[in-house]
Amino acid sequence: MTKLTGDPSIIDPEATSKAVREENAAPQEKSFAEVALELGGKSAGEARRTGAIDMADDQVEALFASQYQTVNSPAHRAVWDRGVPVEEFTSQPVVIAPEIRKVMDDSIAVVQRHQQAGTVYNDEGKIDEQVMRDLAAVGYWGLLVDKEYGGSGAPFAAFASFITRMAMVDPTIAGLASVHGCIGAVDPVSAFGNDEQKQRFLPKLASGERLSAFALTEPAAGSDLTALRTTAVLNGDHYLVTGEKLFITNVTLGRTVGLVCLIDGKPSVLIVDLPSEESDQFYLKKYGLWALKHTYNRGMVFNNFPVPATNLLKPVKGDGLTIAYHGLNLGRISLCANAAGTMRGMLANMIPWSHYRVTYNEAIAHRELVQRRMGELAGSIVACDALVAWCAELIDKGYRGEMECVVAKIYGSEAQKHAAIELFMKTHGGRSFLHGHLFGDNVHEFLAPCIYEGEGEMLSMAFFKSLVKHHGKTFFEPVGKALAKAGIKRPNPLNPSHVITLAPVAWPYAKWMIGRRLMMSSKPNLPKMPAALREHAEQACSRLQKMALEISGTMSKFQLALADRQCRMTQLSSDCQTLITILATSLYASRQSNEVVQQAADVYCQKELARLDHKPASNKFYRQITALGKTIADGNFPGLDEVRPQDIMMPYDQEKEG
Repeated sequence: MTKLTGDPSIIDPEATSKAVREENAAPQEKSFAEVALELGGKSAGEARRTGAIDMADDQVEALFASQYQTVNSPAHRAVWDRGVPVEEFTSQPVVIAPEIRKVMDDSIAVVQRHQQAGTVYNDEGKIDEQVMRDLAAVGYWGLLVDKEYGGSGAPFAAFASFITRMAMVDPTIAGLASVHGCIGAVDPVSAFGNDEQKQRFLPKLASGERLSAFALTEPAAGSDLTALRTTAVLNGDHYLVTGEKLFITNVTLGRTVGLVCLIDGKPSVLIVDLPSEESDQFYLKKYGLWALKHTYNRGMVFNNFPVPATNLLKPVKGDGLTIAYHGLNLGRISLCANAAGTMRGMLANMIPWSHYRVTYNEAIAHRELVQRRMGELAGSIVACDALVAWCAELIDKGYRGEMECVVAKIYGSEAQKHAAIELFMKTHGGRSFLHGHLFGDNVHEFLAPCIYEGEGEMLSMAFFKSLVKHHGKTFFEPVGKALAKAGIKRPNPLNPSHVITLAPVAWPYAKWMIGRRLMMSSKPNLPKMPAALREHAEQACSRLQKMALEISGTMSKFQLALADRQCRMTQLSSDCQTLITILATSLYASRQSNEVVQQAADVYCQKELARLDHKPASNKFYRQITALGKTIADGNFPGLDEVRPQDIMMPYDQEKEG
């Protein structure tokens, strides 16, 4: 797992200390987003709060060496560099050390044993505490904790691939590993805690003695993290916490949470050991929630609740938002990994049903629509696998991975939603809504990930902002500042004074634009690939390079009004994300020896490229995807071994009722 302290290959200490000195020496300059919003007529409050988010993003960037920051990330370079860095989109097979694999195998065995005994859930329908303890005994909760603190120290790529495996057995238990290790207390303490805090918290988090969660969301603070109201006031050697948190997963009495609150008006993170009993100072707020039904998701109310001052995390650079952003990236990859396992569960249940269900004297496994659904679902699974392998490897290399993790989260959650409704439900028909059916019992679980770790379209805008930030600061910020200094709100190219004011700062952009238009296209340096997948990769690279002019043209057209063009931003962002997913998927499938995986990747890429071009599917494509579906219906899709399909519900006598 990536470290943010003590590893010179990831952090640039000189740059970080320089940034700290500069921050202390002078008032913070307004961010590009803040200046743009003010010039665009937004309120000072909105501009300031957007600027706070922008500043938090800059502070996270400062934690990484320059070669691993967003501007040098594969997704960013694919659009703005002269040539796509294909080698940075190519993942390698995950090597898992024997001792780590044993923890994983033993964890799977624990869950399967409880499933067979019918003891997974307690009387409330939640994961039983005995399951949690049995998982703790085999090391499940310590996978992402360093060995020196009692954990396994698993590379994130190994952990992420294991999440997919566990999700095939139980998606909720797989999700709890991510809550605990990625967005819970493990990552904040590991990445931002001092030596004393690590020694105090991590051994208990590794052993499972203290399971954890991360408390960020509030009744009025979701996507807008600047609306936090929970406060902590220093009183002697303790902070007194007052406020309310909402929608916090994995919270019960006795857990450990990373609590985001305001200290002296600044977002901060306290590691809080929740008490074993409720009181006037702390109590849980319970409510009905359709999703996450097998785990505890609750609110927390604090009223002058004491927390030791030594529990405050103090990042070298930044504040509590910096800490929150870091862990969310890991959670986004894990969400995609969980989707890959969950969709395998859907596919494994579609196969026996398709052979059992007979209409007009023929099993629906032979029907073209059902075969197409299976082929499409297989393509989505391979795309998720590709994104997980690629993004997790980037994290292990030391990249921040902000943009790439957003791609994985959005694709995984949207693919799972589509698969559940359009492929799985429609294939099972009315039985989907029976009590006890995988779909009927879990429909909210299938849909809710679109909201987790950031709602999809909001994240698309965040992706777009990261994509254009450097380009905007380089070429558009000087123009904005010149306009502000001259008091010009609407530049007029026919006004000589406006031309004189803007000419010096506009010339660099004009130069870039001319150079980009005259740039000769070059073929990407692709590895050896099957012909069809190579063609998809070439298409993705070519189109990503063309996106630079389209995006820059949009920035130029809307100027300061771009912040209000949310639909246009999400459309451009979505197109970029799709091309990135096509590239990662084609490269991933090319190194797989299984032909079915390669065929699934091929049909996925064809479908997405046709969608981008607004073209209907060809007859050749339908023949190909239905042939793939037939192969899958015959049981030839790899990686379904640990899925236990449900029994057929409401079986019928096929002889009489077929």
